[in-house]
Amino acid sequence: MATSAAIGGALTAHDRWILTAVNAGASSLSLAGSSFIVLCYLLFKELRKFSFKLVFYLALSDMLCSFFNVIGDPSQGFFCYAQGYSTHFFCVASFLWTTTIAFTLHRTVVKHKTDVEDLEAMFHLYVWGTSLVMTVMRSFGNDHKHFGAWCWTQTGRTGKAIHFITFYMPLWGAILYNGFTYLQVIRMLNNATRMAVGMSGQAYVSDTRDNMRALNRWGYYPLILIGSWAFGTINRIHDFFDPSHKIFWLSLLDVGTAALMGLFNSIAYGLNSSVRRAICERLDKCWPERLYRWLPNKFKYKNLQQESELVSFQTEGQR
Repeated sequence: MATSAAIGGALTAHDRWILTAVNAGASSLSLAGSSFIVLCYLLFKELRKFSFKLVFYLALSDMLCSFFNVIGDPSQGFFCYAQGYSTHFFCVASFLWTTTIAFTLHRTVVKHKTDVEDLEAMFHLYVWGTSLVMTVMRSFGNDHKHFGAWCWTQTGRTGKAIHFITFYMPLWGAILYNGFTYLQVIRMLNNATRMAVGMSGQAYVSDTRDNMRALNRWGYYPLILIGSWAFGTINRIHDFFDPSHKIFWLSLLDVGTAALMGLFNSIAYGLNSSVRRAICERLDKCWPERLYRWLPNKFKYKNLQQESELVSFQTEGQR
C-alpha cells in the first residue's frame, strides 16, 4: 500500500489513516513525557530554580503542542483552525525555549555573567512574542475552507512558502544557534580541563570533568531538533516543488519524528540528575524495603551519583 501510494502520487485513505494514527500515538507519548516534567516541577520544590524553570517552560510548550495534536477531531468546524494555529504557536515556542537555555548556559560559562535570572522577562517576551508573530503570519495565504481531517494543511504555493518561512526558517536558525553556542561552551570547558590538569588541582579536575560529562549530554540537544524536523523539512520542500506526488514513507517519518519532539525533549532536558535525585529520595522514603532492594543501583538515592547539571553554572555556583 505504501509503495503504490508513493508511486501513484496521491496518498490513499488508508495511508492517511496510518499517518493520523502515528501522529496521535507519537503525540500521546510526547504529551505523557512533557506532562511528567511539568508535574515534577510543580511537585518538587527543590527543582524550582531558574535553570529548571526554563526546562519547565519548554516542557509546558511541548505538552500543549502535543495536546492540540491529539485532542478531538480537527475536522469539526472552527476548532480545525484553532488546533492548527495553537499547535504551530506552542511548537515554535518549544524550540525557542531551547535557545534561551543555550543562551543561559553560554552567558554563565563563557561570559561569566550572573545576571541571567534578571533576563526572565525578556525571555518570555522573546519566546511568546515571536511565536505569536509567526502564528499570525502563517494565516496569510491560507485558503480557509473545510479540508476534512487534514484541514490545517496549507494549500497553494503562497501558503506553503509562508508556512516554511514562519516555522522552518526560525527552526533551523535555532538549530544553528544552539549548535554554535554549545560548541563554544564545550570548547571553554575543554580549555578549563587542560588548565586544571596542568595545575594538578585534583578536586578542580574532578569538578571540571563532571561538568564536561553534563555538557557532552547537553551537546546532543541540537541533534534532537535536527532528528525531529529533518524529514519534515525535506517533505515540505518536496511538496512545494512537486505537490502532486506524495511520498508515503517520507510523510510517515515527517509525522512520526516531529510528533516525538516533546518526548525527546523531556528525556534529554528534563530527566537530569536533579529530577532523578528528587524522585529517588522519595522512593527511598516510601518504597517497601523488600521491593526497593530489587531496584538497580542507579535508581537508588544513596547510590545516585551527584552529576553536574546546568544548575552548577547558575548564579549560586559563581558566587
